[in-house]
Amino acid sequence: MPCIHVRVQAEPFDPTHESSILLAGHSDVGAVASFVGMVRGDGGLCSLELEHYPGMTESMMTRIAESAASRFGLSGCTIIHRVGRLTVGAPIVLVICTAAHRGAAFAAVEFVMDWLKSRAPFWKKEEFSDGRIQWVQPREQDAQCLQRWEGDEADTPGLPKASPPVSPPKAE
Repeated sequence: MPCIHVRVQAEPFDPTHESSILLAGHSDVGAVASFVGMVRGDGGLCSLELEHYPGMTESMMTRIAESAASRFGLSGCTIIHRVGRLTVGAPIVLVICTAAHRGAAFAAVEFVMDWLKSRAPFWKKEEFSDGRIQWVQPREQDAQCLQRWEGDEADTPGLPKASPPVSPPKAE
């Protein structure tokens, strides 16, 4: 049974610490692959504010991790996604996948990131140095990346076929 850890948090994460947790007690691991996504300062971006739908977001992250574990034969998968206001250079997301062999670990990290970028219910608001504020729109490139994984429905059970809306639901 693969070890799955998912969290949504405002605080920074420590990739080394998270890797050690995922590896503890697993002598069958031959590869650890990871990805850390950062806030880029493109076009005068000062900060990125991330919102999520509590409960639903963690559920989707867990489904993505479980699909990756099943598809690639992972021994473990950790996904941590930050929320709140993050400045340029701050880490946003951590994905760690462990497997017997490197090919599976690398492919699983890409799979997880493609699904997170396209289907997890996070909303991103950009704040620019000139005062502009805008919600991040879905990118065609992200949809194209996801297409390479959508051919085999057996390997993506329960994962949605549509992206969440661009801006978060309004509070009543």
